[in-house]
Amino acid sequence: MTKVVEMKNITKVFPGTIANDNVDFDLNKGEIHVLLGENGAGKTTLMNILYGLYQQESGEIFINGSKADIKNPKDAIKLGIGMVHQHFMLVHNFTVAENMVLGKEPKKSSTSIDMDRAKKDTKELADKYGFNIDPEAIIEDITVGQQQKVEILKALYRGAEILILDEPTAVLTPQEIQELGVILKNLVREGKSIILITHKLKEVMSMSDRVTIIRRGKYIDNVNTKETNIDQLAEMMVGRKVNLIVEKNEPKVGDVILKLENLKALDHRELPALRGISLELKSGEILGIAGVDGNGQKELIESIVGLRKVTEGKVYLKGEDITEKTTREIIEAGIGHIPEDRHKRGLVLKYSLLENSVLGIHYKEPYSKGIIMNYKNIREHVKKLIKNFDVRTPNEDVAASALSGGNQQKLIVAREIEKDPQMLIAAQPTRGLDVGAIEYIHKRLIQERDKGRGVLLVSLELDEVMALSDRIAVIYDGEIVDILDVKDATEQKLGILMAGGTLEKGGKKNE
Repeated sequence: MTKVVEMKNITKVFPGTIANDNVDFDLNKGEIHVLLGENGAGKTTLMNILYGLYQQESGEIFINGSKADIKNPKDAIKLGIGMVHQHFMLVHNFTVAENMVLGKEPKKSSTSIDMDRAKKDTKELADKYGFNIDPEAIIEDITVGQQQKVEILKALYRGAEILILDEPTAVLTPQEIQELGVILKNLVREGKSIILITHKLKEVMSMSDRVTIIRRGKYIDNVNTKETNIDQLAEMMVGRKVNLIVEKNEPKVGDVILKLENLKALDHRELPALRGISLELKSGEILGIAGVDGNGQKELIESIVGLRKVTEGKVYLKGEDITEKTTREIIEAGIGHIPEDRHKRGLVLKYSLLENSVLGIHYKEPYSKGIIMNYKNIREHVKKLIKNFDVRTPNEDVAASALSGGNQQKLIVAREIEKDPQMLIAAQPTRGLDVGAIEYIHKRLIQERDKGRGVLLVSLELDEVMALSDRIAVIYDGEIVDILDVKDATEQKLGILMAGGTLEKGGKKNE
């Protein structure tokens, strides 16, 4: 086997943390190799070193057998390394073709760009790898799955032979995940070599040839995918046996907490996003919302919590009309909100964990003394959250931006649950989390339900919706097309509804 990448004894230190502690990693030509580990294990750091975004304190890198000194991404790109980051690096109001050639534009002359050539190159490259994508589409108008394809095309256009994909399935629908699997196999067939950073064990098993596991910055093992299984990988990754099955008792359902009546709202383009949604959430139950991304989930949550204007219909919390209330009034009325975008809505990334831990309650006793903050009480509060929710951090004074995605998420979940709300909206609560953190957050959501809270779970992970929910409402094109008891729900039934079909004989929903 030809080794295209060898990383030997890589050590990387950040203040207060050894992110990579003497780690070895190698990649064979024409293989898909998964780098597996919990959040904060040091996976992305290791790959950022390979891509030149960080420099190691010690250790050596060899590319195609030759020692490489990678000082920046430009050096990495010259060596044929491309990286697709978890949070995409695209210009949202540019087209697909403009993004693809950005920084490597084909020129008509010294002063003008040959856009026809850019579109042609984009189309040829997309067709070669079986990407169904329009070179002239604007980035903000295409799905997350298509945006990811643009990122892959960008790397290929720059001559990447080695592709690093960081958490590539974190934001994809089940159908898009399958599609990505096909794309990766096509790339390997063309002679590319691929590194996947992930913690999703189902995808590790279906997509990879080999797996390297790292835990808390240290190399644990390297195994052939065919010779392992999900339970073994979970144990190596977390360092203990993990219960991958959600255990819950029958729900003790009480009164209606949240009632939506014929809710209508527009999206950012002023087009109908919600087309008359009526729903009831009761205390002591988890109501899951299943659907393909972009069918109104975001607008539904924003309409409930006062972040989007409702054009018609009503939102009631425990019988009280909260439709016109401000977000602060809605939170005070008893709604906790774990937002789907932790960077945009969940945290102030420049603020410390200390400050982030009281967002939304910062003006209240015991955290505020009127115009000044009571830092002693806030410090006690955040330490409790960090301990109870196993947030991995050197201390509570670091900026939220310094934490891994999963640990940022744990802090948000901790903060919202500790507010003691009557109902909790959990939007993508485990997006980007590893099995240990997922197990913990699932357990906490079940506990909240068993305490008599209503939980509205909005997730693109069908497995998660089916494992946690007591009832499942399927959203399609801004409408609730059906509500199933979880005992009657199967992946196939939900898949039909999510694609706009009906469960009655006769197939597609009438337009």
